[in-house]
Amino acid sequence: MILEPTVETLPWPEQVRLDDALYREQIKYLFANSPFYQQKLRKAGFETPSDVGGLDDIAKLPTTEKDELRATRTDDQPIGTHLAVSMDKVARIYSTSGTTGVPSYIPLTAGDVHNWVTTSARSYTAAGIGPGTRIITTYGAGPFVAGAALDAFAKLGTCHIPVGAGNTERLMMAVRLLKAEAIALTPSYALHLAEWARDRKYDLRTSSVKNLLVAGEPGGGEPAMRAQLEDAWGAQVTEAMGIGDISPSLWGECPEKQGMHLGGRGYVHIELIDPDTGAAVPLTNGARGELVLTHLRQQAAPLLRFRTRDHVVIWTEPCACGRTSPRVRCIGRTDDMLIVRGVNVFPSAVREVVHRFQPDVSGVISIRPGVKGVKQSPPLKVVVEMAEKAAGADGLARQIENDIRAKLVFSAAVELVPFGSLPRSDYKSKIVDFSEAAPSGA
Repeated sequence: MILEPTVETLPWPEQVRLDDALYREQIKYLFANSPFYQQKLRKAGFETPSDVGGLDDIAKLPTTEKDELRATRTDDQPIGTHLAVSMDKVARIYSTSGTTGVPSYIPLTAGDVHNWVTTSARSYTAAGIGPGTRIITTYGAGPFVAGAALDAFAKLGTCHIPVGAGNTERLMMAVRLLKAEAIALTPSYALHLAEWARDRKYDLRTSSVKNLLVAGEPGGGEPAMRAQLEDAWGAQVTEAMGIGDISPSLWGECPEKQGMHLGGRGYVHIELIDPDTGAAVPLTNGARGELVLTHLRQQAAPLLRFRTRDHVVIWTEPCACGRTSPRVRCIGRTDDMLIVRGVNVFPSAVREVVHRFQPDVSGVISIRPGVKGVKQSPPLKVVVEMAEKAAGADGLARQIENDIRAKLVFSAAVELVPFGSLPRSDYKSKIVDFSEAAPSGA
């Protein structure tokens, strides 16, 4: 099932040609309306839109960092100088969580909202969601950008059952009584629900749920975690991924499960860069790098070469579903990354290795750095929870340590703990725990 076949099956070179024209118009718009980019581009030596050129030359432009945008916010300009419309044209304002202080505000015009909803609707359709589907959502309608994705369910004609986070009993009651066919949630919450049901001797495989749409954190695409969830639920697991400053549910996975398709084609241009040098990485099958995104039709607060800090692997070969966009899977985020004696360590990658030791382990882990900060000395402590009723196989910790060293090239010290020892979450899981860490430099 494809929402807009004429768009989503268009040969990718033709899409790039159309995007080039949109990009040139967006650059003109930035020069005319965005004080932030007027200054940024001219400082970089680009005085006019013609100096910038087209998509073939986009790698010559400077990237945009989130901290740059934050630095332009004032009480008089709470959104920042990248606001490119007058406030009377803003139809909606979302915000980030503001974990580092004041939240970042993300304004949208009515046209921006339409583009976001269309993007999300394409991504959800890829997962098999359509008219009449009874779908439960476990995230709220605001203030965060995920709320915009909820509008997509109305566009698709679904029967939307909003439950929100922290309502496990209500969610499972809705599954049982309302015969929900799909649930949108984080992979860690899906795992928690499977344990919750098992404790109550409720076989989820007999439920009405046939689709789990997992998003909000890496993990749903990890083969071992996906297999664990699909076995527990008797349902298909597909991933979606959004970037708050760019669009919710920008990517969505089809039943082929070979990466998430770009639902925002025609609205967003994608690039890969080397996260260390910033050099462009060609979009070839199997390429890895940091995802960089550029708006093509945004009005309220367009972003140019925005560094997402998401590290992805990309596929460009044809997909059996007929969609022609590149597909990605998120490996991890720079914000979550640790460096162990020069080796970049993504928590989700550690979890993926541990998952391969099921059924001896539950799949829940906690990484306990020795010091505050990114840089760590080996061995890095990894607490691994045993599966329910597992006694702890002789040598299991050493086997996990050896597998981590072989696959991720760093030394870990694995501690096995009984089932239920590590916390669960009804939203995003927190894998890295600095509570035992000494101050940096101590």
